[in-house]
Amino acid sequence: MRIIIATVKSWNIERAKALQKQYEGVHDIVIYTTKEEYTIDNVRNFNPDYIFMPHWSYLVSNEITGNYACVVFHMTDLPYGRGGSPLQNLIVRGHKETKISAIKVTEKLDGGPVYMKRPLSLEGSAQEIFVRCADIIFREMLPVFLTEKIEPKPQEGEPVVFKRRKPEEGQITPDMELDKIYDYIRMLDAEGYPRAYMEFGGYKLEFEQAQASADGQELSARVIFKKQI
Repeated sequence: MRIIIATVKSWNIERAKALQKQYEGVHDIVIYTTKEEYTIDNVRNFNPDYIFMPHWSYLVSNEITGNYACVVFHMTDLPYGRGGSPLQNLIVRGHKETKISAIKVTEKLDGGPVYMKRPLSLEGSAQEIFVRCADIIFREMLPVFLTEKIEPKPQEGEPVVFKRRKPEEGQITPDMELDKIYDYIRMLDAEGYPRAYMEFGGYKLEFEQAQASADGQELSARVIFKKQI
């Protein structure tokens, strides 16, 4: 089998390389980590059976998605949670667990048929959750694609659509309870994400590495003071 893995996050790149090595001589696997690599010409020349896109951050040409089996991994139990910022939207809504939905890319955003789903805990920082998600995708889900023929099934139920959250929505305000502050810090604590923050005079305070006490009465975090521009 010939497959392409397109991803931009370090945790996925690391696991993609491990999968490539694991199946060397069995399956032909190439990895794209930049949009300059992920072109219709390169895809056409390789002619993959599948294109897997765990955490791909750029638009993909319709020439690619319309002619090849492109699979994305969405961090909600679709059709609940279509749209942007799924992890952050789940946490602010109080969810403790979710599912990773492997779906075929179609013209409808996150509306394609589902190949499979796997459970995912939402405990810990965003970085920890993304790494946990990557482990499930590369160790439990992709091997199924490589060993079985899977027919995706249409999504069932009424869609719930999330809006992509903006950096200013990560602001911590004085009226927040400690558990909410903890969630705001941890849900943005990952590679490439704007941190939760507070305004303090001429400074912007950014928070990471949050730790909550067992009784929920204390919260510690690393804070970075940045001068306002």
